[in-house]
Amino acid sequence: MNEIAMASDGQLGSLDAIVSSLEAVEQTLQGVLAARDGLLALASRVALSIAEENGGVEASDITLRNVAAELAGVLRVSDRTVQRRMADADLVVSWFPQVWAAQGAGRISAGHTRVIVDAGSHLQDPDARAAYAGRVLEFAVEESPNRLRPIAQRIAEQYQPRSLGQRHQDARATRTVWAKDADDGMAELGILGPAVLVHGVYERLTGMAKTNEKLVEPDAAGEPDERTLGQRRADIALDLLLTGAPAGHDTDDGLLAAIVPQVSITVPVATLIGAEGVDTPPAELDGRAPIDPGTARRLAGAASGWDRVLTDPITGAMLAVDRYRPTAAMRRHLKARDQRCRFPGCGMPARNSDLDHTLDAALGGATEEDNLEDLCRRHHILKHHTPWQVEQLGGGLLEWTSPLGRTYIDRPPPQNTITFTDTDPPPGAPPWDRPGITSRNRPGITPDAWANAPAELLAPF
Repeated sequence: MNEIAMASDGQLGSLDAIVSSLEAVEQTLQGVLAARDGLLALASRVALSIAEENGGVEASDITLRNVAAELAGVLRVSDRTVQRRMADADLVVSWFPQVWAAQGAGRISAGHTRVIVDAGSHLQDPDARAAYAGRVLEFAVEESPNRLRPIAQRIAEQYQPRSLGQRHQDARATRTVWAKDADDGMAELGILGPAVLVHGVYERLTGMAKTNEKLVEPDAAGEPDERTLGQRRADIALDLLLTGAPAGHDTDDGLLAAIVPQVSITVPVATLIGAEGVDTPPAELDGRAPIDPGTARRLAGAASGWDRVLTDPITGAMLAVDRYRPTAAMRRHLKARDQRCRFPGCGMPARNSDLDHTLDAALGGATEEDNLEDLCRRHHILKHHTPWQVEQLGGGLLEWTSPLGRTYIDRPPPQNTITFTDTDPPPGAPPWDRPGITSRNRPGITPDAWANAPAELLAPF
């Protein structure tokens, strides 16, 4: 029996009121989102106007960065994100005003707007865009964004002045590969390329995975391989990318095939020497994503050298970084301290950033830890070519002041380490035997594991 049919008139009336209220709230929310796009588009136009009046068109990029950084401080997001939003909003407002107005009135959602803009962004003629948008909006007010996508693409194709083949040649220039961190020590690898090649790759992986399933025998313990088809695809793809040779691009002497991947990993010493399954903090990949201890130990065992990061056992603050090359100690110290670009909200890894003098060396700034920070190239340029100012407050704290006088504090990320609550442990006591250790970061190392650890791993203690 359908229970909803047995509901009372009062219950049905309440449900109807909820649906009506939700509809009204959704319309208001979409209008607010459209208003936000309007403000972002206006900010973009103001920035361009400032650039044209003062520095010319060539100054527009740095001016846009400056404005985006100002907005990012208020929104508490990366200024790269804000600048992308500004560009996207200006595209909607300038190229598709009908669509922006429809969203502002609550007739369509932001999802509908993205679908319409994505399908029609290649239409250069204003009249063609207006005609396209008018036709698609008739469907948008009735259909979901997912259903609207093929309709919008079909209608946009009718207004394209160039053939699909010609446009595909231009689109090939956007091919790229990217990586995105996921939870639990995982990450995603994406590829944007010609559809026939990408689907060909996928079909080849599928064929390899199915054939592998038929060929693999039970292991020595008699256990069958229970991987799914998707897991086999992933394993084979990673194996090919990490060990295969790019035959179509390599040199005669195999220069590209000789390149091996390099990653930086931070592993607490307690995790490095602990037995499997004990309660120790995970390792970290490039200061971004956690990885399981087993993988970290295998990589550490194969490494040709380590940077040892010494931390305070009570506060967890970084004290020093040392290795056998003292001439690079300062650089390693700052990379380990900063881990990423030190502009507020930026997540660019420190390994891809510039080492910058807070007070310029040309103005007498010393080359020392308290006058250096890692800045990605984007924010390095922003610091030197806009009114943004930065000051070292000590302990790695940076105070940024925007052109509007707003201040933002950027703190170095916490170190991936273990801290202890007892400030005066017994002399010679190993970390696992120190009193006052908190349950949150208890190492969980047995005395046997500690006693059997290599001597070089115990040096920090």
